[in-house]
Amino acid sequence: AWLKDLGMDALQVRKTIVRHPAFLSYSIEKNLNPKVQMLREWDFAGSQLVTMICSLPALLGYSSKRLAHRKSVLEARGALSQRLLVNIMTYTDAKFKTRFD
Repeated sequence: AWLKDLGMDALQVRKTIVRHPAFLSYSIEKNLNPKVQMLREWDFAGSQLVTMICSLPALLGYSSKRLAHRKSVLEARGALSQRLLVNIMTYTDAKFKTRFD
């Protein structure tokens, strides 16, 4: 129900869970809601937010610190976008540092 409340349809919910079953173990109150709120504060909302989660269901499993740091680096470079943020979240810390430092 939580994913549908974000605006996902049944197929998107199914794909999200199949691609990242650990999603079902995340706490809504302690993990999912705070990260979704953070992304909304960064102007990622509605269908854009749904697309981000569908593209990388593990996105909400990364730490808030990791999300905030990578967002700030992209923003400082004038390169913040939905697609790039999702893509770089999968980078190891070493790869991220090599590419952006």
